[in-house]
Amino acid sequence: MPSTGSVFFHNIIMDFCVSLGMVVGGALLGGIAAVFTHGAPMTTMVRLAGQLKIWALVSTLGGTMDTLRAIESGVLERQLMPMGKQFAYLVAAFLGCQLGYILVRWMAGNDLP
Repeated sequence: MPSTGSVFFHNIIMDFCVSLGMVVGGALLGGIAAVFTHGAPMTTMVRLAGQLKIWALVSTLGGTMDTLRAIESGVLERQLMPMGKQFAYLVAAFLGCQLGYILVRWMAGNDLP
C-alpha cells in the first residue's frame, strides 16, 4: 500500500500534468480548427490558451466544492494539513496551466498580442 506522502506527490504531479495538457491540447486543436476555417492559427492558439487556463484549473481539481470544503474545515476546525494539501494541489494545477500558456505563446512566437 502506498504511503500518504507518495500519494500526495502522485496527485501533485497528476494535477500539474493534466492542467498543462488541457491548455496545450485545447490550444493545439483550436489551432487546427482555425486552419480548417481559414483563421489565423497562431493567434487563435494564444487566445484559446489564455481562455482555457481557468477552465483547466477548475476541471483539474475536480470541481471546487471539495477544495472549498477542505479549506473551510482547515480554517474553522483548525485542521491545517488538509488545507495545506488542497493549497498545494491548487498551486500545482495553476503552475501547469501557466506553463501550458507559456509554451503555447512560445510556439506561436512571443510577439503576438
